[in-house]
Amino acid sequence: MGFLDKYLTVWIFAAMAIGVGLGYIAPSVVDPIQDYYLIEIGLIAMMYPPLAKVNYRQLPRVFSAWRILSLSLIQNWLIGPTLMFILAVVFFSGLVPPFPAHPEYFLGLIFIGMARCIAMVLVWNDLADGSSEYAAGLVAFNSIFQIVTYGVYIAFFALYLPQLLGMDALVAGIGQFDITVEQVFWAIAIFLGIPFAGGVLTRFGGVRTRGEEWYEEEFVPKISPVTLIALLFTVIIMFATQGDNILAQPTDVLWIAVPLTIYFVVMFLVSFTMGRGIGADYSTTTAIGFTAASNNFELAIAVAVAVFGVGSGVAFATVVGPLIEVPVLLALVNVAIYFQQKFDWAGYETGQLESTRPADEEPTQSGTDDD
Repeated sequence: MGFLDKYLTVWIFAAMAIGVGLGYIAPSVVDPIQDYYLIEIGLIAMMYPPLAKVNYRQLPRVFSAWRILSLSLIQNWLIGPTLMFILAVVFFSGLVPPFPAHPEYFLGLIFIGMARCIAMVLVWNDLADGSSEYAAGLVAFNSIFQIVTYGVYIAFFALYLPQLLGMDALVAGIGQFDITVEQVFWAIAIFLGIPFAGGVLTRFGGVRTRGEEWYEEEFVPKISPVTLIALLFTVIIMFATQGDNILAQPTDVLWIAVPLTIYFVVMFLVSFTMGRGIGADYSTTTAIGFTAASNNFELAIAVAVAVFGVGSGVAFATVVGPLIEVPVLLALVNVAIYFQQKFDWAGYETGQLESTRPADEEPTQSGTDDD
């Protein structure tokens, strides 16, 4: 491991501290961060190297892996939203002693839970040595569903279901959410489409002009550090924009952090177990796990701000989301690597691709069939 990789946990927490301190000491930095779209630039730069590593010739096989795609749909569009709804009810509905009612935080968690992964999952998967092809494929696959279902899911879990269960106070005074397909489409186009296009062009252009060996052995190692550098940059400016709020409302941040931490950990462990349960190899199982555990917080924040305003409790809860996701998912990267070493992965070949097969292993029927 390189120096940056080896002490990444230290750098992450240092970046968080620097960001909070910067936001508190110099709150004026928030305006240029927003005016120059620095968070967006950081996220796009962070996602570019993992997408440039993808062997796009393998994607047809990824999209033909119906067992893995079906599993991802169940995890992302049934288990994930339901788990987040349950946690939001337990912690913020006021129905479960001793937790008081916080309707705005309840809605914030719903906004996060219904926004499925598109961004940082690529980074976590890359750090854990997961399959770049499956991570990119599953993110693209779920993004297609997200464009047309996000507004529907918000309406169901934030409006219809609470009223059906007698929790009308949670959504009192809210008639409907004006969440358009265009809003979701543009969020996905920016945060996934731009780095995805960059990765595709780089891959095919580099391989065509210099060859596969040069691309894999010389170019990819050179761009890999960009992911971690951009991650640290993004963490600093993300925490800087919320420095005042974090220090002014530390109890509320911790309060929101508890259900989110439970969500990330449970979703990863359950999804990882399900992936291993269908016989997927380590790299594929890891991609499945992180794809289900991560959320599209960019979309959640954008929609919450558009609907309720930047100063609302709903927007605050969505902003806390990535602040918690970064350290928790980083810890889960270490958990995944531990599982890689602890478990025997012999015979786990469902969905295995050529790029994830050991060099000395000959293709087998089970390695090319998605069962």
